[in-house]
Amino acid sequence: MDYSDTENLGTEPHQLAEKASEQVRNEPGKEQRRYSVGIDLGTTHCVLSYAVINNSEDDLFLQHVMAIPQLTSPGVVEENAQLPSFLYQPHEAELADGSTSLPWIAKPDFLVGEIARNLGSKTPIRLVSSAKSWLCHTGVDCKAPILPAEAPEEVARVSPFQATTAYLQHLRDAWQSLHPNAPLAQQDVVITVPASFDPAARELTVEAAKSIGLTQAILLEEPQAALYSWIENSQGDWRNHAGCGDIILVIDVGGGTTDLSLIAVTQNNGNLELTRVAVGDHILLGGDNMDLALAYSVKSKLEKEGKRLEPWQIQALTHSCRDAKEKIFNHPDIDTIPMVVANRGSSLIGGSLRTELTREEVQRLLVEGFFPQVAVAEKPVSRVRTGLRTAGLPYAQDAAITRHLAAFLSKQQAATEDLQDINLPENATFLHPTAVLFNGGVLKAQALAGRLMEVLNAWLAAEQAPAARLLTGADLDLAVAKGAAYYGFVRKGKGVRIKGGTAAAYYVGIESAMPAVPGMAPDVQALCIAPFGMEEGTQEELPDDEFGLVIGEPVRFRFFGSKTRREDKVGVRLDYWTDEELSELDEIEITLSEEGRRPGEVVPVHLCAVVTEIGTLELHAVSQKDNSRWKIEFDVRTGE
Repeated sequence: MDYSDTENLGTEPHQLAEKASEQVRNEPGKEQRRYSVGIDLGTTHCVLSYAVINNSEDDLFLQHVMAIPQLTSPGVVEENAQLPSFLYQPHEAELADGSTSLPWIAKPDFLVGEIARNLGSKTPIRLVSSAKSWLCHTGVDCKAPILPAEAPEEVARVSPFQATTAYLQHLRDAWQSLHPNAPLAQQDVVITVPASFDPAARELTVEAAKSIGLTQAILLEEPQAALYSWIENSQGDWRNHAGCGDIILVIDVGGGTTDLSLIAVTQNNGNLELTRVAVGDHILLGGDNMDLALAYSVKSKLEKEGKRLEPWQIQALTHSCRDAKEKIFNHPDIDTIPMVVANRGSSLIGGSLRTELTREEVQRLLVEGFFPQVAVAEKPVSRVRTGLRTAGLPYAQDAAITRHLAAFLSKQQAATEDLQDINLPENATFLHPTAVLFNGGVLKAQALAGRLMEVLNAWLAAEQAPAARLLTGADLDLAVAKGAAYYGFVRKGKGVRIKGGTAAAYYVGIESAMPAVPGMAPDVQALCIAPFGMEEGTQEELPDDEFGLVIGEPVRFRFFGSKTRREDKVGVRLDYWTDEELSELDEIEITLSEEGRRPGEVVPVHLCAVVTEIGTLELHAVSQKDNSRWKIEFDVRTGE
C-alpha cells in the first residue's frame, strides 16, 4: 500500500521518513517506477523528498521523505530525515579501521552528515561547514582547497565545490542503496538554490550534480519550493487562503542565510496565477550567527570570572549554544541550560569550565538582537571595515533581520507596478505584503516568528494597511525538499506553476574604444543581455550590436545585475547607474579558444544570452562571419 504523509498528520519528521523508506523498500514492483526527486541542498542540512510520477492515477501525488542512512558516530549508522551539511577531516589515527563503513561503501572518501557535525563539535578546526555560502562567495576560487578556512597546515583541506559534491554524492548513494533498480540519474531531479544565488553559484551547483552523474538535474529557487510545498500540503485548498491581489512574502531564515522573496497572486481568464516578482540579496545571516552570539555571551561571562577561552573552545562552545538554544525555544518549561566547556589543561575546575545559559539571555540576545522593533525606513547598518581581515565569509554587518526586511520591502516598492491586479495605496513607502510564508529552521521558534510578524504588521498599520496573515501548515525543515519534488510533478502539467524566470536583469560591461588618456580608464557601458524575469528555455540575441572579441589570450569580462530595473530590454545600454540600481558581479578572466585563429585576433561578434532549461544563465559570442560560438563561462572565478 502506498504511504502518503498527508495521511499521517502529526507524525514526527524522522518517523515519517523512516516509515516511508521502509514501506517503499519492502513493496514489490516499486523499483520500476519513475520518481520526481527534490533535493534541498541546504547550508546546514540536506533533505531528499520524492514521489512517484508515473502512477496510473495521473493527478495522484504521494510524497515521501527519504530516511538518509549516515554515520552518527564511529561504527554506528542510523537513518535520519536530514543530512547535516558538514564534512569532517579526521586525523589519520583518529578513527579505527572499518568504523566509517556505510551500507554502500567500506571507506568513504569524506565523512559527512551527523558524524561530521558531532566530531567537529569537539575538534572544530577539522570541520567544514557553510560550503554552500562559500560557493557563492565572490573573490575566491570555489574549486581551490580552502576549507576549513582557519585550519592548521596538518589538516587536509577541500574546496567548497568538493564539499558540495560530497553531500550530493552521499544522497545519490543513499538513494541507490534504498532503490537499487531505480538509479537517481534516471529520475527527474530538482535541486534547490537560494533565490539570491548569482549565475556563477548556480552553474557550480549544476556542475557538482553533473560530476556525480546527475546530468538531468534542474534548479529551483528555495522560496518558490517552500510555496510549492505549502500549495501541495493544502490538498487543493490553497485558493481559499490566497486570492487575486495578494502579495506573498516568503521569509526563509536558515542556518546560514536569510532569503527573501515576493510572489504576487493575479488572475488570467479567471484562473489564479503566481508570479515571483522580487528576490532579496544573498544575506549571510541566520542561525549560525545566533549560535555565535550566544557563545560570545557565555565567553564574556566566563571572562568576568577570570576564565579566558581559546579560539578552539569558542568554536566548540558555539555548537553547545546551538543545542541549548533549541532546547530553550522548544521546551517552555526549561529556564536554564548548564554549559560545560572542555579544557585541555587540568588547572581550571577539574579540566573544564562551567557556567549556564538562561532563557532571559536567549530572549534578549536573539529576539532583541536579531529581530528588533525598527521603523520600516531604517536600513541595515554598514560600518567601515578594517584594512586587514582574516579569511572568511562576507557575513552581514548588521545582525538585525528586521532591518534587512525593511530595506528589501522599501527597495521593491515598485515591484508590482506592471501587474493590473496589484495596487498599492498612494501613501505607501514600501511594498505591502498581504500574506507571509515562513521557511527555515530558525523560524520554528515561536518567539522569533511572532516578533517578525509583530514588526511587519506594525509597519503596515502605520500606513493604514491591513495586517498580513500567516500562511500555516508548512514543515519548516522539510518544505523546500518537498516543494522541489512537487515541482517535478508541476512540470508534467499538473498543479499551479509559479512564473519566475531570472531573478535579476543582467548586463555585460562594454569598454569604449577610446584613445589612451593618462590616469583615466576607458568608459564602460552596461549592456542588458537578459531582462528581469527572462524565462527558462529562452534566448535573446543582439544581432544588430557588433563587438570585437579578443581570441587566444587572457581577457576579462565585467558583469552586473539589477533587481530593481525591470523596464530594461535586451540591448539597452546604460552610461550611468547608481550602486542601488546595479551591483557588479564576479569579474571573469578567461582565454577563449583560438579555433584556427591567431592569438590576439579580434573577431566581430554579436551576443546571445540563454537561460537554460535547468535554470542557469549562459552568454554566447557568435561570429558575424561563420557563426562560430564562444561560451562565456559564469563559473570561472579568479580568486583575486
